[in-house]
Amino acid sequence: MVLYRLKNQELVAVKEVMFSNEKELQCLIESNLEVLFNLKFVATEFVVDNFRLDTVAFDEETNSFVIIEYKMGKKFSVVDQGYAYLNSLLAHKGDFTLSYNEHYPANLKRVKDIDWSQTKILFIARDYTNYQYGAFNNPDLPIDLLVAKKYENGLFDVEFLKKTNFGQIRSIETNELNSVSKKGLSKEIMIYTEEKNRQIGNLDIQNLYDDLREIILGWDGNIQIKPVKLYNSFKLKRNIVDIHIQKNALKLWINLKAGELNDPENMARDVSQTGHWGNGDYEIILKDNQNIEYIASLIKQAWKHYR
Repeated sequence: MVLYRLKNQELVAVKEVMFSNEKELQCLIESNLEVLFNLKFVATEFVVDNFRLDTVAFDEETNSFVIIEYKMGKKFSVVDQGYAYLNSLLAHKGDFTLSYNEHYPANLKRVKDIDWSQTKILFIARDYTNYQYGAFNNPDLPIDLLVAKKYENGLFDVEFLKKTNFGQIRSIETNELNSVSKKGLSKEIMIYTEEKNRQIGNLDIQNLYDDLREIILGWDGNIQIKPVKLYNSFKLKRNIVDIHIQKNALKLWINLKAGELNDPENMARDVSQTGHWGNGDYEIILKDNQNIEYIASLIKQAWKHYR
């Protein structure tokens, strides 16, 4: 991606500045984990088995650990290294839990309180080879690739590389998707994809989800879909809406606090005082597309809030 600066109605390219080493990139990311990824910092240079993990973080949304690795060169395997690190984490759960508790004693966690099935690894580099991207581009891998670049005048950009698009994933038969080899990866890791969550619904609900999805993604090319165990979240830096797909309905949680949503039709239920899964204080049950445009307008308020 090329950045431009607007000067007197003329676009001037902003020059990229290389990171001096991996440590510079690592320190920058670790200092801004919450701003960039909504993650909590746990440890740096964490030693387990014969590995030294660059950064260990915690995702409060999925209640699981995230390993972050930084790369300056191109000679590494995203799959083999990712599998090795994830398996080491799962073999030493107590060590990771202890490290978390050393940083956040007021928010005490026990091994059994953590969802180890949603553990993930992030690789962050300036770019990747076609081979690395091809190996990663599999919806059944708990691995994400990110590109990070620094520019003159103190500018910085980081973005997730997208895996196979929704239409391509949907064209794969379910049994074929589930049969993708995870050789070498602990069976404890469960892979949650947008399509797998989508297929929980009957055909009408799947179509309803598709319609709502198309509306939301049409607002902003930067909206990402993050599938987790219980729902698909649509997010920028923060979640906009979380959609739990049931057999006969969609259950939505709009990520605004109680009192922030303008809902003249009173279609959203205030769940600020009620236990619920998704982010935000407003819940909506959607069974057909009769009010889809109005409900989309409610979700759009959260998008405007976080963009």
